[in-house]
Amino acid sequence: MGMLPPAVTHTHNGAWKHRRVALVAVLLAALGAAPGHVRAGETFTNPLLPSGPDPWVAQHDGTYYYTNTLGDRIALWKTRDMGRLAQAPVTVVWRAPASGPGSASVWAAELHFLDGKWYLYFTAADKAHDDDAHRHLYVLENASPDPTTGHWISRGALKTGYNGIDGTVFQLRGKLYFVYSAYVGDHSDLVIAPMSNPWTLAAPQVDIAHPTYAWEMQGGRKILEGPEFLKGPTGKLFLSYSASACWSDHYALGLLSAAADADPLDPASWHKSPQPVFAESPANGVYAPGHNGFFKSPDGKQTWIIYHANGGPNWKCGPRRSPRMQQVHWRADGTPDFGVPVKAGVPLAVPSGQTAKP
Repeated sequence: MGMLPPAVTHTHNGAWKHRRVALVAVLLAALGAAPGHVRAGETFTNPLLPSGPDPWVAQHDGTYYYTNTLGDRIALWKTRDMGRLAQAPVTVVWRAPASGPGSASVWAAELHFLDGKWYLYFTAADKAHDDDAHRHLYVLENASPDPTTGHWISRGALKTGYNGIDGTVFQLRGKLYFVYSAYVGDHSDLVIAPMSNPWTLAAPQVDIAHPTYAWEMQGGRKILEGPEFLKGPTGKLFLSYSASACWSDHYALGLLSAAADADPLDPASWHKSPQPVFAESPANGVYAPGHNGFFKSPDGKQTWIIYHANGGPNWKCGPRRSPRMQQVHWRADGTPDFGVPVKAGVPLAVPSGQTAKP
């Protein structure tokens, strides 16, 4: 759009002012939207970025904050248009120390808004002991309304019963819960604990799921990781998780489900799907989809999944894992339908209620 004529402020020129308003209205109609709003029919394509393992999105008041694993730091992308994530400004909000706890393998950060503050949960190790036996979960806090500004303070390591990775939090019936992937013997289990505040775990810490199916043991490891909470439209409770080794093409999402009134700390509450609920699609050129997150559209009407995947077979667990997103649909029985990973380059409608600009 070209430049509009300058505004006329003289009161005797009201006729020109009316003509100018009419001109603006015509131009906006040609664009098909009011200023700052996504036009009807706006689409995006996957992948959102060329690289982005362990992606996460927090949608708050119409603004999306995105992050993914970077290894030595945590950065946040800020945008009102997830389809244009590649054009969003990026702010590094925390860097790993040169040595000591949290100095290596900074993985799978998640951003949550809890009790009026922002919290970042992430996995890290010590450079002197960068192995599974020394991985811990850490949390940062920021009181700023905008998590890309203000000051992040460390709340230290969470006192988990096991070493582990991939921590997440969720609120249910006024209580806060923490779930993570715990190293238990030669396998990884899902462990849940109540929280007395956003940086403190309470008792009990309960093991609610371990690998039992062959599809959870691909790539030479027995792994359940990347747990994510999802509440259905009928109140049913769900925990998705990523199963098998991330370097296997068969890395896929599993699902635990529980009744709306279930106690999340009771292992008997959770029932595991016998098959993956979201898996590779060679026909669509998508391999090893997993390590997902969930977020709502700005108008609250849609549920979306963000996940990473490879665009070819045998790409392993490297930087070519790219972030992708698609809408989650709900069946009549209140269970989620994740569908099939969509082929790269296929146009998809943007989240409902999304605005293009701040």
